[in-house]
Amino acid sequence: MAVRQVLRMGHPVLARRAEPVPEVELGSPGLLDLVEDLWDTMRAYEGAGLAAPQIGVGLRVVVFAVEANPRYPEAEPVPATALVNPSWEPLGPEMEEAWEGCLSLPGLRGLVPRYRRIRYRGLDPRGRELVREVEGFHARVVQHELDHLDGILYPQRMRDLAAFGFEEELQRRWEEEARAEAEAEAGEPRAREAAPSR
Repeated sequence: MAVRQVLRMGHPVLARRAEPVPEVELGSPGLLDLVEDLWDTMRAYEGAGLAAPQIGVGLRVVVFAVEANPRYPEAEPVPATALVNPSWEPLGPEMEEAWEGCLSLPGLRGLVPRYRRIRYRGLDPRGRELVREVEGFHARVVQHELDHLDGILYPQRMRDLAAFGFEEELQRRWEEEARAEAEAEAGEPRAREAAPSR
């Protein structure tokens, strides 16, 4: 169909709760076209997922998939899924922090806590019910995309904004920290050898 413009943080649509898709619209050409636009846009931007509000449509519709994605080279696969009127619930209290990015915050990354295991449900674009229990990266992607439907961007979930920044700066910091750590480890044996014996 079409690659649409992705709205960026600060646009009012991204801060609003999206409306449910009426049952009468399930399977309609308008809804199917919207889902195709979401897929086309997500893939063009190399995203792991995309929510309708990110392209300016205030409806509770998301798509997500992780196959071979250069933005997430080590991510486990996530099956291609389009969900209408989705919801989710945690399966246990365990949470984990991991780095996230977002097509609506280009070039930025943040360390975000998410539930490790969840159950999510929703309808496919033709109205068939889908229920899955997932964990890890799959669970993270779903929570991130469904947050968009409630007007929430990932920085609002972060515990510490010191772990938020531009990818290039964060990469530079990680490389410097790794280098310093490697130098410290390499220097420790020499320091012990040089210490006077008693």
